[in-house]
Amino acid sequence: MSMRSNSSSYSREDDRNKDTSSPSTLDSRFNQTLRNVQGMLKGRSFPGKVLITQRSDPLDQSALQSPSNNIRFSNNDIEHGEQLDRSAEDVIQTRSNANASSSANKTKASTASTENTSNEVQKTVMGARSTDSARLTKFQKELSGTTVVLEKLRELAWSGVPPYLRPTVWRLLLGYAPSNSDRREGVLKRKRLEYLDCVAQYYDIPDIERTDEEISMLRQIAVDCPRTVPDVSFFQQAEVLKSLERILYTWAIRHPASGYVQGINDLATPFLVVFLSEYLSGSVDTWSMADLSPEKISNVEADCYWCLSKLLDGMQDHYTFAQPGIQRLVFKLKELVRRIDEPVSTRMEEQGLEFLQFAFRWFNCLLIREIPFHLVARLWDTYLAEGDALRDFLVYVFASFLLTWSDKLQKLEFQDMVMFLQHLPTRNWNEMDLEMVLSRAYMWYTMFNKSPSHLAG
Repeated sequence: MSMRSNSSSYSREDDRNKDTSSPSTLDSRFNQTLRNVQGMLKGRSFPGKVLITQRSDPLDQSALQSPSNNIRFSNNDIEHGEQLDRSAEDVIQTRSNANASSSANKTKASTASTENTSNEVQKTVMGARSTDSARLTKFQKELSGTTVVLEKLRELAWSGVPPYLRPTVWRLLLGYAPSNSDRREGVLKRKRLEYLDCVAQYYDIPDIERTDEEISMLRQIAVDCPRTVPDVSFFQQAEVLKSLERILYTWAIRHPASGYVQGINDLATPFLVVFLSEYLSGSVDTWSMADLSPEKISNVEADCYWCLSKLLDGMQDHYTFAQPGIQRLVFKLKELVRRIDEPVSTRMEEQGLEFLQFAFRWFNCLLIREIPFHLVARLWDTYLAEGDALRDFLVYVFASFLLTWSDKLQKLEFQDMVMFLQHLPTRNWNEMDLEMVLSRAYMWYTMFNKSPSHLAG
């Protein structure tokens, strides 16, 4: 994905001229960029289906593309999917190691008309629908073999995993469950027993056997757990809070380099919901932990613990002292936004807004606090499918997320900008909105990541 200039290369003077171009000129350049990108990606294998478009006129219904499966864990999932199932002629099959040949400023027009994009997002969907029968067949075929080919599973999972397959797929993607099906049951049983031993050794002991630091940490976890996903009543149940507390404290004790850091409590919640979905049906709001046996609760906790550990193994420096990993990614996000949408970058700089003031929380909690909770599992399908590349990809996801409101941000003063970014209007978002963010992020990632002198530091 290096950016060699095997197509037109833009100079700094060209970039400055683009800022003052008329809308018609921008549209023309955007369309040319699309043709370049489509030619560049032609014949490649990408995750899901990506429709790259910029239109102010209503889209023809025949051009609508089917969305990924809604993950509310209810019977409405299938109905919602069927209503939105459409085919698209403009789609580009994506998942590539393609070399990108355009500069970052070429995509500026993709964020220059965000209000139009916001309207289109209700009609235009990025990504293959995970309830589609062909995709289900592919998942089932991949999972039914003696050995799962993880690269193929990642390609399928990137565009969304059917809810009933998500627990199995997530365990495999994180390397918690072995790809060999003959070993899987034995490994899970052993790891679940190991978690029980850890709880007995570190959690189920009197405070007199803990250090002062451990007592303080346990109290902080107990304070944070009720604040976790406060708008979902399920997370206020006493049994749920106790499960979260055990998972987080056990993890913190076994990872002394970081210990417990606020934000890790949020990262445990998608795992908890997904693994509970194997035993509980319907909407999360109707679930009760009292309906589960102690053995099932223990299994869910163990799976959450080990999957959380696998996730955090790849981003340990996000949660060590001063959280240097997050600070580096925030810097890269600032540089990426400057390259993609200079007007927004300039406006934020003029108003004295630092990216750390809003993006730190995004990286700390991986956007869990910024979008409706029912969309989180779908977002994490893509996160986990990225594997070791997740940290780099997060920068592009967050840039795409931020620039969803490009036009709005260019008009705000400092105080209003801060308030807006702390309370983003995502309450009514659906999967189509999320797919738009992910697909745009992947386009930029494919074009710009690993290119020479890009995002220094």
